[in-house]
Amino acid sequence: MPDSGMKRWTHPAVILVATDLSDLDRLMPYAFQQAHETGARLILLHVLAAGTGMSIDTAGMPLYDPAGALEVAEKAMAPWCEMARRQSLVCDGLVREGVASQQIAAAVRQFQADRILLGTRSRSKLGKLLLGSVAEQVLRSVNLPVITVGPEAHLPETDVNLEKVVLYATTLREASRPSAALACQIATSQRAKLVLLHVLPPIDEMARKGLATGQDAIALRELRLVASQTGTDCCSAVEAYVAHGNPTVEILAGASERRASLVVLGATQRSALENLTRDRTIYRVLAHARCPVLTLKEPQIHPVESQDEGMAIRI
Repeated sequence: MPDSGMKRWTHPAVILVATDLSDLDRLMPYAFQQAHETGARLILLHVLAAGTGMSIDTAGMPLYDPAGALEVAEKAMAPWCEMARRQSLVCDGLVREGVASQQIAAAVRQFQADRILLGTRSRSKLGKLLLGSVAEQVLRSVNLPVITVGPEAHLPETDVNLEKVVLYATTLREASRPSAALACQIATSQRAKLVLLHVLPPIDEMARKGLATGQDAIALRELRLVASQTGTDCCSAVEAYVAHGNPTVEILAGASERRASLVVLGATQRSALENLTRDRTIYRVLAHARCPVLTLKEPQIHPVESQDEGMAIRI
């Protein structure tokens, strides 16, 4: 993408924080951190669904009180806006009524937001993610980075001796290169090491097909080529590795072992955003990642896959 567009994504002027109010304690520390790093203005948005202000009168009849619902939302956001101002950050609270995904998209256009921050919730011990139709529609529709903060996410340690890491999980499809550049630019701006990960099928499965695995895998050579090109463009420290097994497990393990401050998913429309009901990798990563996860909707491209690794698991 043009350099001007990439700069807007890595150094956003406006970050839209979409909240259901219950996730403010989790979202706002990240919003403040990103605003301090980039100098961005924060737009804190809550959308009232139709009928949110319903109440029951003494006769048992439903009453619609949008003013009451509006007041509740404004009171919930006001302390965070005040906290931002005390930190010399610009933060404005905004409450709108309507279809949440549509109102989020409208706010993106109105304020020319360069990044969206969303919260997610885990709904069971099995790790199923209550991403919700709103967040899913946002992930599918917007053409800018969306950072989601899951229930297990926490701010990174402040140890100055601890190396910062941005983990980029890629399918190695040509369409994932823009997100690789974005991951590298973010790593550079944060003075972090960029780690590139590609997940292959289990070793025994590939061995039965006579395919090279581990250090001999063709995917690793391709990944190292991407790392070399990416490092030349921006990052000074880039590591590339492949893992075998379940993509969700390997992405989460890689992020945890390296104490990543951000996970970037190289997701194409076909490989992930349009297959959320079939492939829950993104859902599971969002549900369990201990750091924010950035996703970027990219153009759908039909690549030519490597002949001996066509079974590579995609995210």
